[in-house]
Amino acid sequence: MAIGEGNPEIKASRSQAADQIGTAGENAPWFNRNLAAMCVASFLSDLGHEMSTAILPLFLTVIGASPSALGFIEGASDGAATFAKLMGGRIADRRGVRQKVASLGYFITGLATGSFSIATTWVELLIARTVGWFGRGTRGPSRDNLLVESVPRARLGTALGLHRSADTIGAILGPLIAMFLIHRIGFRAIFLITLVPGVLAGVVFLFFVREPRIESATSKAASKGWNAALPQPFRVFLATVLLFGAGDFAHSMLVLRAAQLLGSTAKAMSIAVGLYVIHNAAHALLSYPIGIVGDRIERRRLLVAAYLLAAIAASGFAIGSRNITVLAVLFALEGAVMAAQETLDSAVATDMLPSESRGAGFGVLSATSGVGDMVSSIVVGLLWSGVSGHAAFVYSAILSLLAAGMMALAI
Repeated sequence: MAIGEGNPEIKASRSQAADQIGTAGENAPWFNRNLAAMCVASFLSDLGHEMSTAILPLFLTVIGASPSALGFIEGASDGAATFAKLMGGRIADRRGVRQKVASLGYFITGLATGSFSIATTWVELLIARTVGWFGRGTRGPSRDNLLVESVPRARLGTALGLHRSADTIGAILGPLIAMFLIHRIGFRAIFLITLVPGVLAGVVFLFFVREPRIESATSKAASKGWNAALPQPFRVFLATVLLFGAGDFAHSMLVLRAAQLLGSTAKAMSIAVGLYVIHNAAHALLSYPIGIVGDRIERRRLLVAAYLLAAIAASGFAIGSRNITVLAVLFALEGAVMAAQETLDSAVATDMLPSESRGAGFGVLSATSGVGDMVSSIVVGLLWSGVSGHAAFVYSAILSLLAAGMMALAI
């Protein structure tokens, strides 16, 4: 018997969705054209915007901005993404337009990221980043719903894990390229280069992803959109995601923290970007196996473990070790947390949501996470600038612990 196979809690949560419409038949191949194209598009998109994300905190210091400026940039962009995710969630239940909406989102993100190259103030960067993250928010629910419909239910976690691994491979190569080029061609040229993979991501999604075929007549039921009631277990899950998100600061702040701890020299900046590569490598390497394990045991238990790891990592950054090995471990822990969160959140939601309102549910889930991220980035940035880096990361650790406890009680 597979691990967790006989667990009645797992059967109860997953049986609700097991026979629902809008997902690939159980005999269909889980690795197919749609999944492959989505993996390639996400790889290209992350290659571009993670190249810029890795150097954005350092570029801000060059133009004289403070940590609070980074917090406001991340917070405002998360706020825009939150609004876009709510709107995108409603669209994600409308067959025939989701693929175009997701493609447009990729194009917007790529173009906005490339426009960093002409920014001269942090306010201009804030505007460009906000537009780019609006595109990310719009595309997310449609892409996720298309992915869920493209693979068999029994392999959902595996497919989501592979998808997250693919985009994170781009997130590894992006910072690596930036680290290699930063002292050769400068910040602005790197931002301009991100246009290429960003636009290609939209092209791939537009021409290679297709709406999955629906197997049963009942699957053509119209979406209830905002009128669909969200199940109570899903509401509790949303509350936990919001609590965790309120302490889960933008991970670009880790680059700034590492650079400051190591002395803010040119060498320190390169090392900080290299540490961010370790973060993304952990994210990529762990997403796929976490997805596989999540198909066998209660996924929320894995999220509890991830939230505890987040608390440990934030505590480490609060202590502020200047040892590169210690920092590398902390960056890897944060990458593991992101791998679990991004791989499991949509799978947990799929277990709980009826298919006719699944896209709207994805939108609400993403928006809830975005609200938390917006709050955390702003609060962490203000605490950092107004009190200390130590206080900022202690705040994050406390909220991560509270979220772990809340999730554990809900299982």
